[in-house]
Amino acid sequence: MSARTVFHTRQWLPFVSSFHRRAVIVQKLCISTHNDEVRLAEEASKKYGSPAPTIFSKIIDKSVPAGIFFEDDKCLAFRDISPQAPVHFLVIPRIPIPRISEAHDDDALLLGHLLVVAKNLAMKEGLDEGYRIVINDGKHGAQSVYHLHIHVLGGRQMQWPPG
Repeated sequence: MSARTVFHTRQWLPFVSSFHRRAVIVQKLCISTHNDEVRLAEEASKKYGSPAPTIFSKIIDKSVPAGIFFEDDKCLAFRDISPQAPVHFLVIPRIPIPRISEAHDDDALLLGHLLVVAKNLAMKEGLDEGYRIVINDGKHGAQSVYHLHIHVLGGRQMQWPPG
């Protein structure tokens, strides 16, 4: 190795080391957030194995404030308490369907309505460049509230794969 190569290596070493430390910190934060979500999903799965009142039930009956910015006779929408994108809101049905996997054929019109409302609100929020719609289902899907809800996320470039 020449003296010049050694100099260049030493010159960049602090940068690489600093970059690596930051990458490890970000990775740990992501893992921590991921583990928190999985833990919450596991706890909710045990607690809400059967239909039970959830925080969303309290938002629907307005006993808990949530900044509802849309509602009709079938659903309502409000901002996520822990946004994962510049725009992140939830659309929930008024009737308590615990999981998408527990929806029945006769829920088809309601489910379609939820998606159309999500699309219309995304357009009103200025997400004309695109957005992501997510429905978590059950423990392995990291569902933390057992009341069906649609996440709408946008305002930045989404990454793939998502999880």
